[in-house]
Amino acid sequence: MTTDQNNNTAFPNVIGQEGVKQRLLEIVSSGRLPHAIMLCGPQGAGKLAIAVDFARLLMCQNPDEKGHPCGECRNCKMARKLEHPDLHFTYPIVRGNRIKEAKDAISDEYVREWRAMLLQSPYVDIYDWLDCMKAENSQAQYYVAEADNIQHKLVLKSSQGGRKVIVLWLPEKMNAETANKLLKLLEEPPEGTVFILVSEEPELVLGTIQSRVQRINVPALSRQQQLSAKPPKDEGLFLDIYISLMRLAYQKKVKDLREWAEQCAKMGREPQKQFLQFCQRQLRDNFAYNFMEPSLNDQTEAEAAFSKNFARFINEYNVVPMMAELSRAESDIAQNVNARMVFFDLALKTITLLITPQNAK
Repeated sequence: MTTDQNNNTAFPNVIGQEGVKQRLLEIVSSGRLPHAIMLCGPQGAGKLAIAVDFARLLMCQNPDEKGHPCGECRNCKMARKLEHPDLHFTYPIVRGNRIKEAKDAISDEYVREWRAMLLQSPYVDIYDWLDCMKAENSQAQYYVAEADNIQHKLVLKSSQGGRKVIVLWLPEKMNAETANKLLKLLEEPPEGTVFILVSEEPELVLGTIQSRVQRINVPALSRQQQLSAKPPKDEGLFLDIYISLMRLAYQKKVKDLREWAEQCAKMGREPQKQFLQFCQRQLRDNFAYNFMEPSLNDQTEAEAAFSKNFARFINEYNVVPMMAELSRAESDIAQNVNARMVFFDLALKTITLLITPQNAK
């Protein structure tokens, strides 16, 4: 994706989401900008892209009557490079070899990687970020030191005399202690401070934090928009693994399914979760394919080719329990249950669920 085009427009790097963009512009032009906004929506919806462009917009010294940034002032030029001293980003990290002490576990330790990633494309997810940090099997999180780091930044006077903007990515990755410290900042933020929270699982965010923010829901993009925003990296491999699962389960090849589970167990924990989410989407698409309604088909050519022959095996008898098993497997992986056991159990249950009254005819 090419970024930073049409710099005089409000959201140059955001695909679609016209309703959300218009709402944010109306909030600014109304003069009633809240001190905290939380963009909520599914992975791939472009929430972070919206947050970054909105933050840049708020930095501009000379916006036009519609709220569009001028793109030429000093603030705009610094914000475009993500180097404005009053524009701050905070995000979950891993400690790894770089950070030895918990007191040093702050997102600034990875600021170069963060900026490089966003400048390449704001359409990223936690898996991209883990790759940038070379996290291997570690899971990213917020440490208590991060809340203290945010507070330290906010007590300092604005460098350019304007707003201070904090883009806080994935607040659901905070533990209770960190979240409660953030809550205090949200309750009494310094004047001129704006928080932009970006969440994929808002139900996991501390309830008192949710009550202090203005929530804006960001709907899912169409599959084609998602592919335009972020060309798939692992989905070709994921499709192959998904097809293997379904074919081996249908053929009841238990020995081969054990090997399949072993292969899945070798993936990192975050890719495993991503794969299981991919499977859930594929299953929904397989079921929808049966209705022969083009508007319901949002698959790639390769996915549709598999659905053409496989969709008849996913029906009203098994689609819900199969989705439940995939969701349960994802939850187990997130809770560090032995991956080999999780995937082999999923494979065995898939055998039984593919044999339904309709398929047995």
